[in-house]
Amino acid sequence: MTDDSPADPSADALALADPLADPLADPSADPPPSPERSALMARIGSKDTKPELAVRKLLHGMGYRYRLHRRDLPGTPDICFPGRKKAVFVHGCFWHRHGCRRTTMPSTRASYWQRKFERNVVRDRRNLTDLDGLGWKTLVVWECEVADLSTLADRLVAFLSEP
Repeated sequence: MTDDSPADPSADALALADPLADPLADPSADPPPSPERSALMARIGSKDTKPELAVRKLLHGMGYRYRLHRRDLPGTPDICFPGRKKAVFVHGCFWHRHGCRRTTMPSTRASYWQRKFERNVVRDRRNLTDLDGLGWKTLVVWECEVADLSTLADRLVAFLSEP
C-alpha cells in the first residue's frame, strides 16, 4: 500500500491557503469555456481583419506603400512605414477597450474578461511606449472609425505627412 499524502502535512495546508497554487481549487473562479466557445474564439485572428483590410485599401488607394506586421517591432504593428518610422495599429474596439458602443462586457466569465481586457490595455500602452523609445511615431485607428473613410483618410494623411 502506497501513501500518496505529502511528506510534510503543513504543505497540504499551505496549498489550500494559497488560492494561486491551484486555480481550479478556487470555487469563485470562472468555469472553463465550452469546446464550442473555445473553437469559436480560436478562429478570431489578429491579422487581416476587416477593419485592417479597409485601412490598407484606403492607404494603397491614396498612393502609400507600406510593410505589414513587422515582428521585429514591439507590438507587431499592423501597418508600417519604415522610411518614415511610422506605425499604424488597427484596434478592435471590443478587444482593446476603446470606450465606444462596441466596448461591451461579456456577461459570462466576467472576472476572466476583466483581467484579459486589462492585460490588453497595459500591453497596448507598453508597445506604444516602446515604439516611441525606438523613435517611431504611432497612430491607433479604432474599428469604429473605419465607418467614416473620408475622416479616416484625413487623419492618415495628417499623420503620415507630419515630420
